[in-house]
Amino acid sequence: MSTTPPNGLFNRRRFLSVGAMTLGAASLGIAPRLFAQNDALSGLTLEVATYRGGDSYFNEDAGTDRTPYNVRFSEFPGGNLIVEALASGSLDIGSMSEIPPIFSIQSHRQPRLIAVIEGDVNSQVFLIPKNSPVENVAQLRGKRVGYIKATTAHYFLIKALKEQGLTMADINAIALTPQDGFTAFQSGQLDAWVTYGTFVQLAKFRSGARVLKTALGYLSGNYLMAARPAALQDPLRRQAIGDYLQRLSRTLEWINEHPRQWAEKSARLLGVDQAIFLDMAENRSQPWKLRAIDDQAIASQQEVADVFFNAGVLNERIDVRPIWDREFRLV
Repeated sequence: MSTTPPNGLFNRRRFLSVGAMTLGAASLGIAPRLFAQNDALSGLTLEVATYRGGDSYFNEDAGTDRTPYNVRFSEFPGGNLIVEALASGSLDIGSMSEIPPIFSIQSHRQPRLIAVIEGDVNSQVFLIPKNSPVENVAQLRGKRVGYIKATTAHYFLIKALKEQGLTMADINAIALTPQDGFTAFQSGQLDAWVTYGTFVQLAKFRSGARVLKTALGYLSGNYLMAARPAALQDPLRRQAIGDYLQRLSRTLEWINEHPRQWAEKSARLLGVDQAIFLDMAENRSQPWKLRAIDDQAIASQQEVADVFFNAGVLNERIDVRPIWDREFRLV
């Protein structure tokens, strides 16, 4: 096996096909069985999006990297760029929150959604400075609140404000990138910051930031696997995608079962303290799990689209149902 780690946005990480594992019914989304080497797949390269320190970095640990096809990973900073790469044809599959595909419908460049990853929502929070007198969201009226536009943070902010009878117009809402938001929060330019991921722990550990509210009960915890429509129309590529989903499921199981090893490696990959990742693992709202599409998943994304439309973020009401593909049945 040959591995070349990514160093930038579109840098590549390739796992060569050296395994005797292959496809059969599992590859078609029917059952997780493995068969003898499928020679037809040996020349196929599956283009897969990943995030720095994401699940793909743990395939070798989980023993899921020995594929009967080539896999080339491209690293992205966010789901919106993954949607764009799927639309341009440079990717076959990638994961994201429920939100980027909603905006892709409006631009008529939508991917197909093929599976759901259940994940943590406690890593998405309202942060306030250590000595802030704010005790609840209602007290943010007129305050400077940073958020990340067109993301789960944006949706969470709208929902939490609405619960208090407020809208975005009732606060001084400031759209910032995660990095700029972190800088603004650390320098005292924000009264609250709605953010996610390792930035939460970094703010807690470095400046004693407090969590005002987590997204538990506000976000579904659904993250979506999306595919390029043309890739699904290619029988061999569709088989490879089905097999990859089964391997992804086992990688997520390994991460759940090995939190300390996951934290140690994540700390090395991202260059931050291991304690940050241990804190994330210990406070997860639920373990990571890949599951097949159901009515609840579609309804959840529809609710997100409706909230954005009602808040004026979308200029038209969106129907999400046409972009879902239920044919991959995961067990």
